[in-house]
Amino acid sequence: MNLRSPGPTPCPPDVLQAMGRQMIHHRSPAFAEIIGRVTDSLKQLFETKSDLFCLSCSGTGAMESMVVNTLSPGDRVLVVSIGVFGDRFATIAKTYGADVTKIDFDWGTAADPDAVAQALQKDGSYKAVCVTHNETSTGVTNDLEAIAAAVRRVQPTALLLVDAISSLGSIRCPVDAWDLDVVATGSQKGWMVPPGLAMVSVSERAWKAYEQSKMPRFYFDYGKAKEFLAKGQTPWTPAISLFYALDVALRQLVAEGIDGIVERHQRIADLTRTGVKSLGLELLADERCVSNTVTAVNVPEPIEWAKLYKLLQDEYDTLIEGGQGPLAGKIFRIGHLGWVTEKDIQVTIAALRGALPRLGYALPETAMA
Repeated sequence: MNLRSPGPTPCPPDVLQAMGRQMIHHRSPAFAEIIGRVTDSLKQLFETKSDLFCLSCSGTGAMESMVVNTLSPGDRVLVVSIGVFGDRFATIAKTYGADVTKIDFDWGTAADPDAVAQALQKDGSYKAVCVTHNETSTGVTNDLEAIAAAVRRVQPTALLLVDAISSLGSIRCPVDAWDLDVVATGSQKGWMVPPGLAMVSVSERAWKAYEQSKMPRFYFDYGKAKEFLAKGQTPWTPAISLFYALDVALRQLVAEGIDGIVERHQRIADLTRTGVKSLGLELLADERCVSNTVTAVNVPEPIEWAKLYKLLQDEYDTLIEGGQGPLAGKIFRIGHLGWVTEKDIQVTIAALRGALPRLGYALPETAMA
C-alpha cells in the first residue's frame, strides 16, 4: 500500500525490525541506555537544551500534558486556531477549566502574528498562548517564529505552548532560538516510527508555571517524568518496542542533520504541489503558507470524495486522506513527511491521474504523462 496519510506514516524496514526485539525491563540499565540516547538525539533535533521527555501516548495526549502541567482552572488562555487541531487545543484547555479565548483564522490561511499581538494587547492577563505550528487538517504551516516574537513583544511572561506534532522532525522548529516553552511532537509523523510515543520539551519558564499549576494530573506529570528520567527510567511502563524503533530512526535523522531533513521535505513537498497542479487541481492553502508535510487539495467537480477514496485503494493501492470537520468531503490530503521518496509521490500523482477521469473529471491537456 502506498500510504500517503498525514500520519501514521510509513516506517523504514530497519525501524520496524527493531520493534521485534525481545522485551527488556523498563527499570534496567539496558533501557536506561536507550532512553538516554534517545533523549540526547531528540534535543539535537528540537534544537533545545531544555528538559525533554518521551511519553507513551498519542499527540493528543501530549497536548493534554501541556495544559495540565502549566495551567490552573480559571487561567486565561489564548488559543490560535487555523483548523481542527487548533480547535482541539482549545477544547482540551476548556475541559480542564481554563478560561479560553479562541482567535480563529480562515481554514487554508495562516495566523496573522499582528492579530495575535492585538488580541494580547486588549487583555494583558493571558497566562498562555496555545498555537499549532503545522495544521495537518488544512495543509498550512504557521509562521511560528513571528508569532512567538509577537507574543514576547506584547506579553513577555506568557507561556507559549506549541503543537509541533506534524512539524518537528520535518520542518525547522528551533525551540530555544524561538523562546518556546512547551513543544510537543508525535512519533507517527516525521520521526518514521509507529504511533504511540509523544515527545515534549519543557523550558525554565514552563517549570515555574508547573510549580503553580493546580490542574489535576497523574499519568502526564512532568515532575514525575523528570524525576524518573534522572534514573534512566519513565514513571510508568513505557512502550518499549517503540523506544527501540525511535532509537534506530533517530540515528538516521541525526546523521542526515536538520538542514538535510528540512531540504528533503521541501523538495518532496514541491514535487507534490507541482504534480497536483499539473492535474488541474487546486490547493486549499494559500501558497505563501503551504505545509511541507501535507498538501490539502480541493475535491474537484464532479468528483465524490468517498468514491475516489475507495477507487484509489481498491485499484491503485494508494491511500490518501479526506478532510476533517467542515472540510469533510471537500478536500483530500496527501501526506509527504518522514520516510517518503520522490517515487512515492510520482506513484500517488499517477494514481490520481488514472482514477479521476474514471469518476468524471476532465484532465487538462497539459497533464503529465
